[in-house]
Amino acid sequence: MREWGLVEATELERVVVISPHLDDAVLGCGALLATQPGSTVITVFSGGPSEYPDPPTPWDALCGFTAGDDVLGARKKEDTAALATVGAVAVWLDKTEHQYLDRPDWVGVSGVVDDLEAAVRACEPTLVLAPFGLANPDHDVTHQAALVVRERMPKPAWLCYEDTGYKHIPGMLAWRVSQLFRRGIWPTPVAVPIDAGRDARSAAIACYPSQLLALEADWQLGPKLVSPEQYWRLAPPPPGWERLSAE
Repeated sequence: MREWGLVEATELERVVVISPHLDDAVLGCGALLATQPGSTVITVFSGGPSEYPDPPTPWDALCGFTAGDDVLGARKKEDTAALATVGAVAVWLDKTEHQYLDRPDWVGVSGVVDDLEAAVRACEPTLVLAPFGLANPDHDVTHQAALVVRERMPKPAWLCYEDTGYKHIPGMLAWRVSQLFRRGIWPTPVAVPIDAGRDARSAAIACYPSQLLALEADWQLGPKLVSPEQYWRLAPPPPGWERLSAE
């Protein structure tokens, strides 16, 4: 039991964080990224629409964008600055956010998983962090696709990180933990040494001014940024404990 809840130094050699959008990795894992320079952030929904709507979507309007703005271009500039602050490398996949698509055209797991797997494999990771995938459809798809990649690539250690903002929705995080638990994947909190990266995390978050406008308006994000980063190991139960999943 002495080793439960800890990460091994070898697991931190090549860290990959899977991010739904261009800000989620830093919001959820910024301190970890700052303490592990050279880590890779793979952002799934980084592709722009063929044409931006006019007027802008409600979210883009909250972010301060107006008709004619290259929203994804601006957000990629923010992401580049943020990841440079924590010493991380960006990999952008070209999937389009659901806010720009009609419901039948939303990108599903099958449209993500192969490209995500290829990007993860290219990094030869020792540790992969995926979002819990709470509430937002793009977050959910990213989470589900990451689980498929985990099945295909069980060798690296896999952790989940809590989606900033969404984790405060009543019951949402508990619901996801329960789902995983009943699948035989026991999410267990793990202590990751991140204290040295807290200031860099704050500086990196400040590199996303457009998103902070909307997150503050929609989620009152500011006071919630004091919440600690929390990581959960995804692993089978200890031998003999499997029956608890069915009780």
